[in-house]
Amino acid sequence: MTTAREIMTPEADWIDLSASVAEAARRMGNSDYGALPVCDGEGHLQGVVTDRDIVVRVVATGDDPDSVQISDLLEGGEVITIGADDDVEEAIRTMKDHGVRRLPVIDGAELVGMVSQADIARALPDARVGDLVGSISDAPPNN
Repeated sequence: MTTAREIMTPEADWIDLSASVAEAARRMGNSDYGALPVCDGEGHLQGVVTDRDIVVRVVATGDDPDSVQISDLLEGGEVITIGADDDVEEAIRTMKDHGVRRLPVIDGAELVGMVSQADIARALPDARVGDLVGSISDAPPNN
């Protein structure tokens, strides 16, 4: 059984709730990320902000990315995650059920990495990857 820990991108970078959207965009651009986990001042995971969130909910509406905080983009509710020791099939199920392309990986309450479609694609046979990509592509955009 392959686990999320084995395929994740470790040591996930994250951004504070109080940071500006412009700061998130700069960090995503500099590091070639499509998403950043969002944590509070104590490092507790609060959500995920994506490049799509920034474009659709800030830039396209004409808001100033320097004046909009990351906290303004979070919609509340449960943060969709995967446990570090959960198997890859659970990650696929979670991505499909929630229509997401990336999952924060947690170990207890600690953010330890991120699993993306690309991570799964490298770890699984092509047929399983195709099923995942097709299901997520058919789902409404989330992150």
